[in-house]
Amino acid sequence: MAQTYDVTLKALLRDTAGRAVYTATGLSIETWLDIELPKVANPRLDLLGETHDGSLLHLELQVSNDAEMPRRMAEYALAIFRIYRTFARQIVLYAGEPDLRMETSLEGPRFAFSFEVIDLRDLDGEALLASDHVGDNVLAILTRLRDQRSAIDRILRKIATLDETKREQAIEQLSILAGLRKLDKAVQEGIQRMDDLRELIMNNAVLGPGYKRGLEEGELKGELKGKLEGKLEGKLEGKLEGKLEGKLEGKLEGELTILRRLLRRRFGPIPQWAEERLSRQGVEDLEALSVRILDAGSIEQLLQ
Repeated sequence: MAQTYDVTLKALLRDTAGRAVYTATGLSIETWLDIELPKVANPRLDLLGETHDGSLLHLELQVSNDAEMPRRMAEYALAIFRIYRTFARQIVLYAGEPDLRMETSLEGPRFAFSFEVIDLRDLDGEALLASDHVGDNVLAILTRLRDQRSAIDRILRKIATLDETKREQAIEQLSILAGLRKLDKAVQEGIQRMDDLRELIMNNAVLGPGYKRGLEEGELKGELKGKLEGKLEGKLEGKLEGKLEGKLEGKLEGELTILRRLLRRRFGPIPQWAEERLSRQGVEDLEALSVRILDAGSIEQLLQ
């Protein structure tokens, strides 16, 4: 699932109309650059942009503490220099839940290298919530919110003003990022308070199944409590087993839907042979494929 978070964050930050990058770095991006670095172990930069004064800004997105980050950033720095003959300002944007523990330098005999790390929790969440750009509002979910329920309602009210296609995308992005702060349930509860958004998410191919399962699980808990009080344990156990089987099937379908979407964005239409191979994968296999997708050069390489 880490790759899913990275893809969502990248899509939100690439929008140059937003304030998030400026809030984090003090720089405004004029143009985002897409390059591959074939001589680096991880050949795809997360984000590389050119600022208004012509300097380069390299952003890497992390949702976990990576002990290899200094080495990776040093390799990226030299690879960017080989192409542009200038060094970029390098910043790691950390969106993980555990406390930030990554080293920010690499040193050796007559060698010293360093980069910046910014914990997204330290950004000004109020400034992002006040922005007229919904992408900034969504990114505010990763900051330290003084009143989580109020902030989520503000974000959802902004999303409700979008047209249906953009509204659906924004809800999906918010729901994904909420998982990094364990606010999934709070977002679902906020959606339940808004009739138009509730109906939209129920029909969403990616989020709908999980949302419906959450409602069903809530109903099941109430039903279980009542039946347990009525001493109908045998009947409850059978029904619970069926619900759990359905939950596993729903999780598999959800992982498959997300992976298909990432494959289409990365490689275009999915061939029939690839669909057949995906249909035979388990939940853990699909999660592993989602993590490897941006490093694969082709769908054949990914599924070989």
